[in-house]
Amino acid sequence: MTLTTKGPLPSEPYDVTVVGAGVVGSAIARELAAHHRLRVALVEASGDVGDGTSKANTAILHTGFDAVPGSLEARLVREGQRLLAAYAADSGIPVEPVGALLVAWDEEQLAALPKLLDKARRNAYTAARIIDADEVRAREPHLGPGALGALDVPGESIICPWTTTLAYATQAVRGGVHLHLNCRVEKGNWVEYPAGGCRELATSRGVLRTRYLINAAGLHTDDLDQQLLGEGKFTVTPRRGQLIVFDKLARDLVRHILLPVPTALGKGVLVAPTVYGNILLGPTAEELDDKTATGTTADGIDTLRAKGRRILPALLDEEITTVYAGLRAATEHDDYQIHASPDERWITVGGIRSTGLTASMAIAAYVVDLLADAAGPELDLTHAGDLDPVRMPNLGEAFPRPYQRADLIGTDPAYGSIVCHCERVTRGEIRDALISTVPPGSLDGLRRRTRARGGRCQGFYCGAAVRELFDGWGESGAAR
Repeated sequence: MTLTTKGPLPSEPYDVTVVGAGVVGSAIARELAAHHRLRVALVEASGDVGDGTSKANTAILHTGFDAVPGSLEARLVREGQRLLAAYAADSGIPVEPVGALLVAWDEEQLAALPKLLDKARRNAYTAARIIDADEVRAREPHLGPGALGALDVPGESIICPWTTTLAYATQAVRGGVHLHLNCRVEKGNWVEYPAGGCRELATSRGVLRTRYLINAAGLHTDDLDQQLLGEGKFTVTPRRGQLIVFDKLARDLVRHILLPVPTALGKGVLVAPTVYGNILLGPTAEELDDKTATGTTADGIDTLRAKGRRILPALLDEEITTVYAGLRAATEHDDYQIHASPDERWITVGGIRSTGLTASMAIAAYVVDLLADAAGPELDLTHAGDLDPVRMPNLGEAFPRPYQRADLIGTDPAYGSIVCHCERVTRGEIRDALISTVPPGSLDGLRRRTRARGGRCQGFYCGAAVRELFDGWGESGAAR
């Protein structure tokens, strides 16, 4: 297993390098790990996997019912939903099939529901149906007044996005992929090498050499194409989505994912439960120029509260746990932008918007097929067997947590020692995260692995204890 966060990079060229360790890049690296004869690197500019768009989405496992029929996105979301649902069940990633209701609030929206139903059927999703106002009210008794009907989509689910990305990266590293964090690709050129030509990449940690490159850099995919290829087929425009997270005490107010009738900018503002027991309200959809603008704004939060008051009035009386914002990699196209450039030994994986989590495993398989076609016999892409399974720590409230499991506590009392009381996170869970295959490089990374400091007090009470464990745990697994 190889994971590095500092120090020099290997001088020997990799067969394939994946740039970007978000959910899509990590899924591609995992897929490549099944081809054991390849020497593969996964490089990431930040200090953790899933540290960009992947950590700040709405955490929905989509059916793809409303994708553009016939598009690559529609196909990969449909395939990816099936693959990820099975993978999550095998790997312990929490998923709850709560279903969704696209609620019509006026006559124009009500008239749009048959078209959405037809689109769902064209996308091979046949379980959707239109329901009337009485059924909507019976299904969601706390809904605001004025709902005229809804499209019922029972297959929509909520999922933990953090452990999904981490599971992919963990399997990739255990399967032989070299994960290099804090490794920003800055420029590159094509050079001759004794074993054949390769691309020489200048990174923030030195030179990395690779025969083939897969650009899955998220918001910076277009920048990397322009810098290293000198051209690009699309432009990424960051689309900011601000969200409000409401306290767990609000959870009983909603039973489904409540969606608006979608617009050209996306699904609009939704109300959705999370697997962690909270309720999300959001996101906004703000076209920006700054690819680092992940801050929330007063105007954005006010907009969400106004929309939330229409959808679920009682929600606005509940306590807010936190607010956050994520940036989606929108482009001028209506579809994923996945392109192979065989002469350049390069594959671009861009324009992967909010459905990227759902489609991630199908995207990975599609990209590896493109790589096989582009490389031909030069790369041995023979599938060498299944990867060893992983079992991720459960962060979901619908499944037993360690503090509730007498069998775990009886074996190791650390699982009965609660450190973060808001989220019921134990010393054993924090220890396991800190000595894991892909350990956190920051307290935020630890929160995404355990939920510590993610509750109502946002670390006010447990922060010092969590920091002490984070700073004091050695690689041996014993606290110093």
